[in-house]
Amino acid sequence: MAEQNSSGKWSRRDMMKGLAGVPVVGAVFWAGAAKAAKQKESRENILETLNINASPPPDTGPMSGDPVRLGIIGFGIRGPQLCRALGFATKDWLQSMKEAADKNPKDTRLSSFMEQENLNVQITAVCDLFDVRAQEAADSFSTDKVKVKIYKTHQELLKDPDVDAVVIATADHWHAPIAIAALEAGKHVYCEKPMTHNIAETYALKDAVARAGKVFQVGHQHRQTQSFVTAKDVINKKILGHVSLVTASTNRNSDNGAWQYHIHEKANPNTVDWQQFLGGIAPDIPWNAEHFFRWRKWWSYGSGLSGDLMVHDYDRINCVLNMGIPKSVTASGGIYTHRDGRTVPDVMQINLEFPNFSTGSSQEAGKEKGMTMVYSATLGNSYGRKTLLMGHDATMELGNDLVLYADSNSTRFKDMLESGQVTSDVPLYRYDPSANAVDGITSATSKYFADKGLLYTYRNGRRVDSTHLHMREWLSGIRNGTPVSCGIQEGFDEVMTAHMGGLSYKLGRRIEFDHAKMEIVPVDGYDLDEVLVAEMDALV
Repeated sequence: MAEQNSSGKWSRRDMMKGLAGVPVVGAVFWAGAAKAAKQKESRENILETLNINASPPPDTGPMSGDPVRLGIIGFGIRGPQLCRALGFATKDWLQSMKEAADKNPKDTRLSSFMEQENLNVQITAVCDLFDVRAQEAADSFSTDKVKVKIYKTHQELLKDPDVDAVVIATADHWHAPIAIAALEAGKHVYCEKPMTHNIAETYALKDAVARAGKVFQVGHQHRQTQSFVTAKDVINKKILGHVSLVTASTNRNSDNGAWQYHIHEKANPNTVDWQQFLGGIAPDIPWNAEHFFRWRKWWSYGSGLSGDLMVHDYDRINCVLNMGIPKSVTASGGIYTHRDGRTVPDVMQINLEFPNFSTGSSQEAGKEKGMTMVYSATLGNSYGRKTLLMGHDATMELGNDLVLYADSNSTRFKDMLESGQVTSDVPLYRYDPSANAVDGITSATSKYFADKGLLYTYRNGRRVDSTHLHMREWLSGIRNGTPVSCGIQEGFDEVMTAHMGGLSYKLGRRIEFDHAKMEIVPVDGYDLDEVLVAEMDALV
């Protein structure tokens, strides 16, 4: 039998000695073994050179002590999802998931929910402007010990001394007013994105958080996703070199993906508090079921592709690069695939410019500086496009997994490229925390969010709901004083960037940000807050 030399490698002489007298098939086997050993050694050298730390975010504190008592404000689509992340599912959802699991053993939604950690919370109050939804929450979540109280308005709920903290999952135009009122009432706040609907209330909310001293978290749950934590380490170790371009996208092609949500058959002026929905914030129009259930299609209540979906991608990159608010934004697009009365575009491209940003360089000082992030969206096609961070030395594909490719003209990896140890068309590094896991994707929309790392992540080889971890982080902040990953500053960066995108699209011009004054540069002749919430025909 051939022996290894002192370095632990097979020498050609050793190999020939080992092959003497064996059949040809044996020679092929040994040649393969040598190649495999060399490839393994090469991979180990590459991994040692990169030294990437694929570790999860730091653990948050314990969930022990008295239960945190929660009020849920908004129980439409996102509200029930947030409640499930907290450990509370409606009776109808539990039944439908049981039936789905019975039909398909690979459907793990129910088992994943049942295996969630107990976050030691009580839902004590709910407010929704549609009576049917509020009653469903109360009927599903009430127990012998805790009866869920139903409130007609958020103002009434915020007066309840049995509510320590609130979860806000309303239409966008109510996010900031409710959050500010909740903070002033002494409640901790978990607020869905986008954080605000206009510029003035962004500053007002930031001031309210500073005054209140309560724990405030924005609902960008991807900050818990394992691949994004690993991506931070890649950036910190300057593996990509100077990143000059980031591309991200939305590609959806379904009624649900285009916000054509189901209109409940029991909704009418007697079961929906329409005037409270408008609230003096939105234009005073007669009852309109489509506007109530599909509010994302109108600027009066929603924030369009820039505030509803681009913010996910912006914050996904910002949590890795920490590039902050762009110097300028330009946007274009239109309503090209859903001419159904909506006023927000269904196709949009947004260019975010960071002329002074740098992730570090492997070349001479001063040669490289500046970055553009391009967000491209369509609600008329579902072809998946990767999120890419493109550097001089390597490109990173980032989603629920992470893949690195060395650039063929890299400075950092020049020697490895010339020796053939690395090639630009084969991944330099791949991190997939979902390996050997069953994902249980159930729809195109689910796949869209899963691919972006927005549905779940992995801890110790087990799949975990990212929203569950994000809300746990918020609850730990309340209980233990531990930091949150998406607080008021991260929310400020996110929403100001979104507002710049909306303004650029609506005004058809570049919108700039003054970092010295920390404000969007005024545009002569326009009240930017009025522009943001106005329908397009009002701007003509």
